[in-house]
Amino acid sequence: MRIAILSDLHFGFADNSELEGDSFENANEAIEKALNADLVLVLGDIFDSRVPKTEVWARAIKTLVRPLLNESSGVKLVSVTKEMKEICKRTLQHLPVVAIHGTHERRGRDETNAVETLENAGILVHLDCQNAVFEKNGIKVAIHGMSGTPERFAKATLEQWNPQPIEGCFNILLLHQSIDPYVYSPLDPPSLSVSNLPKRFDMIIDGHIHQHNQIKLGDTTLLFAGSTIVTQYEKNEAEVEKGIYILDINKEAKIEFISLEKNRKFFYEEIFVEGGRTKDLIENRIEEILKNEFHKPPLIRIKIYGKEADVSGQDLRSLERKYFGRAILIFAKELESPEIARKIEFLRALREQKLSAEEMGLEVLKKNLDEFDFVPIFDYEHVFRLLGENEVDKAFNILIGEQKTLENISRNKRQ
Repeated sequence: MRIAILSDLHFGFADNSELEGDSFENANEAIEKALNADLVLVLGDIFDSRVPKTEVWARAIKTLVRPLLNESSGVKLVSVTKEMKEICKRTLQHLPVVAIHGTHERRGRDETNAVETLENAGILVHLDCQNAVFEKNGIKVAIHGMSGTPERFAKATLEQWNPQPIEGCFNILLLHQSIDPYVYSPLDPPSLSVSNLPKRFDMIIDGHIHQHNQIKLGDTTLLFAGSTIVTQYEKNEAEVEKGIYILDINKEAKIEFISLEKNRKFFYEEIFVEGGRTKDLIENRIEEILKNEFHKPPLIRIKIYGKEADVSGQDLRSLERKYFGRAILIFAKELESPEIARKIEFLRALREQKLSAEEMGLEVLKKNLDEFDFVPIFDYEHVFRLLGENEVDKAFNILIGEQKTLENISRNKRQ
């Protein structure tokens, strides 16, 4: 049985920019390379936004329906621990797609997320603390999927679900989480680590982390599927190719990474300057990169740091104009003040996670309270909600310790 594995398509990333088509073009190539598989697994963050725009939906669906145009791969659904929609039963008559949702699709408890909507349309089967067993030519594969959950709850959610390998199957566990020491962001530390992952699974596959990799944990292979597109513009994303994995299960399991051939190349450069000629140094570095041939104009992020970085904003804009059509340039200047630099990096990390305005506000509140050494005896989210409802006095009373519990607030309100 051949299984295609892909993750973090981020449909709609970089909307209204020169890069807005990349997520769709890369995903289309990834799906194309997956069409000769018997089963397709997608590990979350299919969309870049929790509530995608209509235009994003239209382009995404055009790519995601392609497996439905395939003839049956011969794979049969043996069992599933969720109630299958009738339309999904028909979907399985073609090339089956099984997916979990990620952090970018996660919504409130009573709200339907984008991956669930794709299931309602018969495009895929969505798993969230559920499993499905498939069979072809006597080979059985059990797919256990836990969709993305807030990092602080991930360990508890996984322990409560307590997935167990199914006898006689090749068992695969799908996750979309940070796993210590493979941390996605210091803003939301992981509660999962390699030491508390479930045992006896043949393979654990994780989305969310954009650099693909595979590691042996005893008899288990921990596979990071990676992303199909660069979204974070950091050095580690310039060091690995974008693509998909193909897992071939016969008498033994073989895993192969297949690179995307049409992906826009990304370069991360750091230039340290102590005096003049900064613009010349930048231009020389760009020219060196552009000696190569590219399918698309490359994306180049240049970080300028040092005590006397004399390059002006006007200089950088002139470089952008000079190389327009040949390269897409992103500049970052390291400021002299370490405190300001830390705050800018914090805000940039928030922006690159594509959080909602509410979530960004919550993270800023948490960061500021931490800097003031507030003891976290209260729930940040409830305090933030009180502030959003203009209940400033009640939120302040909690912060200074005069109000100890939110339950008392609710009781007082009822009285």
